[in-house]
This record gives sequence, C-alpha cells and structure tokens, in this order.
Amino acid sequence: MESVNPGSSQPLRPAPGPSPAHLGADLEQRARILDRIRAAIRARHYSPRTEKAYVGWAARFLSFCEPERAESLGAADVSRFLTRLATRDRVSASTQNQAFSALLFLLQDVLGRDLGDVRDVVRAKRPVRVPLVLSRGEVATVLGAMDGTPRLMAQLMYGAGLRLLECCRLRVKDVDFARHEITVRDGKGRKDRRTVLPGKLVDPLRAHIQRVRRQHELDLAGGGGSVALPDALDSKYVNAAWEWAWQWVFPALRPYEDPATGRRRRHHVHETAVQREFAIAVRVSRLAKPATCHTLRHSFATHLLEGGYDIRTIQELLGHRDVATTMIYTHVLNRGGRGVRSPLDGAD
Repeated sequence: MESVNPGSSQPLRPAPGPSPAHLGADLEQRARILDRIRAAIRARHYSPRTEKAYVGWAARFLSFCEPERAESLGAADVSRFLTRLATRDRVSASTQNQAFSALLFLLQDVLGRDLGDVRDVVRAKRPVRVPLVLSRGEVATVLGAMDGTPRLMAQLMYGAGLRLLECCRLRVKDVDFARHEITVRDGKGRKDRRTVLPGKLVDPLRAHIQRVRRQHELDLAGGGGSVALPDALDSKYVNAAWEWAWQWVFPALRPYEDPATGRRRRHHVHETAVQREFAIAVRVSRLAKPATCHTLRHSFATHLLEGGYDIRTIQELLGHRDVATTMIYTHVLNRGGRGVRSPLDGAD
C-alpha cells in the first residue's frame, strides 16, 4: 500500500536509488583510483604497510564522498571526513593524522590537485605521553618467563633497542658478531641504522643462527630455500633469494608458496606470534603494568640514559630523526615528581 504525504492527495513515491549501471560505474571509478594509488606508492618504494593503510583510507574517503566526484574533491571534503572521524568515530589523534597523510597523498600525488589550502585543515594534536618503562628487575622477570626463539627476540629488542618488526625482519648479513653490531635495514622512515649487539647474546644468537642454517640447507635440498628481497633486488641479483646471507634470522616455522613466482620460501616469523608470547610472560610475571614488546625499546633507551649515555648517542641507536623525539626519555632524570622532596618525607 502506498503511503500518503500529509496535506497532499498524492501518494509518496520512494526516492529513486542508483541504477545497477550507475553503481557499476561508481565501483569501476573507485577501483581505478585505488589502482593509481597502489602504482604511485610502489613507484616511490613505500612499504607494503603504508600501501595497505593509504589504500584503506582512500577507499573509506571515496565511499564517504561518492566516487563520481573524484575530479572535484578538495580541502572541504578532507575537512568533513576528518571531522567525522574525530566526532562520530572518536578515533585517536594518530589515526586521524594517518588518515590526513593518506588523503593528502591521494589528492596531491595521485589526482594531481593543487592543495595549498588543504594543509590548513586542522589536524589532531597527539597527546604527549610519558613512555611506559620497566625497571631492570621487571625486564629480567618478564624475560625469565619466556623461552625459545620468542625469548631471544625479546632479549634483542631490549638489548639493542629494536622495534618488533625490525627484529622480525633481521637478515643474517646484518648481524656482525665480530663488531658486536646489528644493522637495521629499512627501519621506520626507510632509514638504516646501526645498533649494539649485546655481548650476552652473542653465543645464544650464534647457536640459533646455526640451527636456522641447517634448516635452510634442508629447504634448499627440497627445492625451496628462497626469501623475499627488498625493492627490485630479486631481478638485479637473480640468485640472491637463495643465498645464506639474505635469509631471515628468525624464519617462520612453515614454508609457503609464493603465488607470484611459484617458489617455495619462508617468511620471517610473524610479529603476532612474538606479541602473544610476550603478553603471556607479562601476565605470568604479575606485573602491574600493561607492557608490550615496544616497552622493551622504551626501557632500553631509559636505562641507557640512566647509565649516563648522552642523548645524541641514544638518538642514533634508536634511529630517531629528531632529537626532540628522544628527549621524551629524560623523564627519568626527574624522579619522584621532578626531583622534589615531598614535605611528608621531611615531616618529624
């Protein structure tokens, strides 16, 4: 039965929806834009994670604005989208800023828009947080509750200040036992850096790598044994993918078949496996702190600063571009409320 509009004898007619042909054109337009984003990101050699994040935000933005308007999108659309993220979706400042970077890339680098005004869009300010740090005793307790490869990786993250993914992606060639040095390749911001290899880990890590080498030799004998290489090195050095130097220090337990090449290879251990083991260790240790793998990196920096190392040295070891980022760890120099003696402690 047709409804009737109050005050009118004419029945209400449902608003015409988009036709299937129109929907198909929208989807096709969106797919073309997303493909252009992927091509632009790969041409700039951005990381796969950046590609996934940027494509995801672009897809959400195009759905919000309607794809057929792609050629007229501008700063006002970005502002409306970011405002909705903050007010309706209540996302964090870091999430909103990631969305802004993705949309800036879409409109400026992919669609070729002149966006002098979009840079004036108000961006969320990330709150300044004092990093969560474990004491040396707490670190020892957590590490003592772990074993096997996850424990060795956690020890490296604490002892060398590695991020979790940097630890997972270590290759054999980047561990220098003679110099007690680890080279981090393609870290955050696509920067390389060198950091310390703890002396206590030389023997355990050497023994671990020997076990990995035996597994690699078995993989080679079985027709596998290759790994993914960065950028275009796979075509430049045709045999490098099978060479021992390029193998992961922490390979996954199971090989897989690369759908693009058909090669049987191993990925590095997945970060979630290490996170899971670390979370169990924190729970078993009964810590009253919500520590994560990244807490080990914070603890590395803090304990070095407590030990008297200068801030510039710590900046280099952490790979921070700006020393202001490293300065957050100076909170340890102001213990007990910025070094103030409480009047209660001085009471008779």
